[in-house]
Amino acid sequence: MIKKLLVALSFLTVSFMFAQKNNDQKAVAEASEKLRSAMISGDKTVLESLILPELTYGHSSGHIDNAIEFVEKLVSKKSNFLTIENTNQSIQIVDKTAIVRNHLFAKTADFGKEPGEVNLDILYVWSKTKSGWKLLARQAVKAEKKK
Repeated sequence: MIKKLLVALSFLTVSFMFAQKNNDQKAVAEASEKLRSAMISGDKTVLESLILPELTYGHSSGHIDNAIEFVEKLVSKKSNFLTIENTNQSIQIVDKTAIVRNHLFAKTADFGKEPGEVNLDILYVWSKTKSGWKLLARQAVKAEKKK
């Protein structure tokens, strides 16, 4: 009897953990989509709601912005995304951390520059907080050109 109870409890625990991981992956995917939209719109309130104050935002050029710089550049359109397409996204949950990788293709019209395109591979690190998933770090690298 005790053996059956332990097996049942083990099954329930594993089922709960699997369901929680799926819920977390869905929540991170939703946060990622909100970030994508806010980066296009430059909505300061939404951007600030999705990031941690400790944000480190690495550009493919090697420049790193903090949270304030990240938001200011998007709101002022100094960094102006006209479109952003994220593809090949993967989400890995490790405790209260989410590692998201995707390919980003965007059309840009940064302040004072001609319209252009960026083709990047991105790594995002999200942290689970009491108020939801928040972006802690992002690093971009130029995507390899297909031969």
